[in-house]
Amino acid sequence: MSSLSFFLAWFAAPAQVGAVMPSSEALADAITAEISPASAPVIELGPGTGVVTGALLRRGVPEERLALVELTAKFARRLEARFPAAHVLNMDATRLRDVELFAGQPAGAVVSGLPLVLMPLWDVLAVLQSAFHHLAPDGCFYQFTYRFGPPIPRSILARLDLEAVRIGGTFANVPPASVYRIVRRR
Repeated sequence: MSSLSFFLAWFAAPAQVGAVMPSSEALADAITAEISPASAPVIELGPGTGVVTGALLRRGVPEERLALVELTAKFARRLEARFPAAHVLNMDATRLRDVELFAGQPAGAVVSGLPLVLMPLWDVLAVLQSAFHHLAPDGCFYQFTYRFGPPIPRSILARLDLEAVRIGGTFANVPPASVYRIVRRR
């Protein structure tokens, strides 16, 4: 998908797409830095054009052990064609809790490209509840953000007993981005 096509998708639905340009390879590498084949299965929320999906495959996560949750039908169709062995779900990530993935085996990681900072708080809460429903007890939720500070409000982190730690970022992205690891408090 060209940058122009991505921009037009953003222009049509900015709250769904969240960025004017696809994520860079540098951001994809930063958000997947802690993921290995042992993390599988892995859930990716908002994979868009598949840049982060490609990074997950380069990290050794088997394609058939990926669930790609994409709201935009056009992106979902392209993901199905590009990653035929992955489980592509064309749906709203707030409803992920209602879906069985990987025969009930918990995921080791969730990687999110969703524009959480642009979403209503109840949707952010639903996304996190759904994601952590599918995560193993020691599983990690990875989120990038273009803003300064954690991508999830402290009130929601406290309500769900989660903690967010900045683990990296990149200036080689438009705009520059930070990456956070969100886990259950121990």
